[in-house]
Amino acid sequence: MEPKPGDGIKSLKTSNVFRVVNFELYTAPNKAIMGLGLIAIVGCAGYIAYMRKKYQDMGYYPAVNSEGKEVFLERKSKWD
Repeated sequence: MEPKPGDGIKSLKTSNVFRVVNFELYTAPNKAIMGLGLIAIVGCAGYIAYMRKKYQDMGYYPAVNSEGKEVFLERKSKWD
């Protein structure tokens, strides 16, 4: 089998273990699965942004406590 231009890594002689571990190098891109993955990632990022905005609108702000974790504290006036 003579390698043709554009074959890339498929033209190299490799072991079956390499092909199993690097499965994505030997399969054709699936646009439907890529689309679903993109929708899932955008959905997760949108939900995180929505929840963060929701807490800010309720009067909370993100702060880091003494243990290094992020917590939401309620805004307080200097007059309280």
